[in-house]
Amino acid sequence: MSLQYPSKSTPYHPDYGLAVIRIVTGIWFLKSAFTKLSLPYPLVSEDYINRLPKLLQRYASENPIEWYKNFLEHTAIPQAKLFATLTAYGETGVGLGLTLGLLTVFCAFVGLFLSIVYGLATHWMSPGQMGFHVLLVTCMLVFLFTRAGRTLGIDRWLAQKFPQGLFW
Repeated sequence: MSLQYPSKSTPYHPDYGLAVIRIVTGIWFLKSAFTKLSLPYPLVSEDYINRLPKLLQRYASENPIEWYKNFLEHTAIPQAKLFATLTAYGETGVGLGLTLGLLTVFCAFVGLFLSIVYGLATHWMSPGQMGFHVLLVTCMLVFLFTRAGRTLGIDRWLAQKFPQGLFW
């Protein structure tokens, strides 16, 4: 008996499993973003803007990476409103892009950046924090290099319509 690679027309093809992981990761980013937005209008909530400096101070307080601690204390905390806005909209964009399989390469790159930044801020808190962010970084790299939005995503249509696309 020989093992054959399943055809793309069956639900057992690995691309479908990767698409499920991409969609679940996108939904996780959307859930995280919704805790930072005021709905029904997609504006950053005042609660999150007011809470972010306290979170950043906590992340900086015992962070063993000196240059990152300095970045948090001297750049991010004084500009908390800007960083709150970038975080909320960045997570929303990554969440929508990964969930829909839209501009997945670009969204995975942004998600990779966010995951590294968040990981640097919280890795010292617990092994669970470190492991979670290592997993997110790994997922983003896989989505980026496999162009994961081409299965069960809008990027499939974009790739057929515009074959030379950079972000799909």
